[in-house]
Amino acid sequence: MEPSPTPTTDLEFIELGSGPAFTMLHPGGTDARALAPIIERFAERYRVLAPDRRGHGRTPDTDGPLTFEGMADDSIRFLEQHTAGPSPLLGYSDGAVVALLVALRRPDLVSQLVFVSGVYSLAGWPAGTLNADVPEFMVDAYAEVSPDGREHYAVVAGKLARMHQQGPTLTTADLAAIRMPVLVLVGDDDDMALEHIVELYRALPAGELAVVPRASHGVLVEKPDLCRDLIVEFLRPDKPDTFAAVRRAHSA
Repeated sequence: MEPSPTPTTDLEFIELGSGPAFTMLHPGGTDARALAPIIERFAERYRVLAPDRRGHGRTPDTDGPLTFEGMADDSIRFLEQHTAGPSPLLGYSDGAVVALLVALRRPDLVSQLVFVSGVYSLAGWPAGTLNADVPEFMVDAYAEVSPDGREHYAVVAGKLARMHQQGPTLTTADLAAIRMPVLVLVGDDDDMALEHIVELYRALPAGELAVVPRASHGVLVEKPDLCRDLIVEFLRPDKPDTFAAVRRAHSA
């Protein structure tokens, strides 16, 4: 998969498949290639768009800090330019935070949200997230494609560490304002605390929860077929009613 050669946005991106648009936002410190297993599976039925956020992948870094709010701004502009009306949006890890902000600020652009292994507040970050130490394989992957060069990854890592110290700062009241359907998907052995994920799910008026067994923070890579099936089921327009609904019965 190669980024689109069409210079219609300042974010480089992968585009694969045809059909209705489905945009996917990669984890922090990586790029759209990290979503390759799930992109390939959905390109059979969607036009999948996967932008590299600023300072990630083939999109160069810019002066100043990296922030979730700034990344949400970029993502909103990307959706405005590349999708026609509301469409599904998936975010993974940092990308899930960005997607959550997009859905909150521009619900007209998001028909359904798939929130994978992310957090909604500072309390959700696991130990180690707030430092700038990164695995060498992430540096190698960055060096393969970044126009800023291998040495610049330390700068990006520092910016991301500071970003994680400052956000996100959403509340359950903020989450209650997100009215579109949201699938919250996480591995049962994710380093994002399940308690935090359940809090997020319970605060969403139209939330659905999927905990994938024998999966970690790499859930989309570890269990791509199962994740595809869960997401396909979530996105289908003709979902049957739950037989003995409790939570959804109150939100209907």
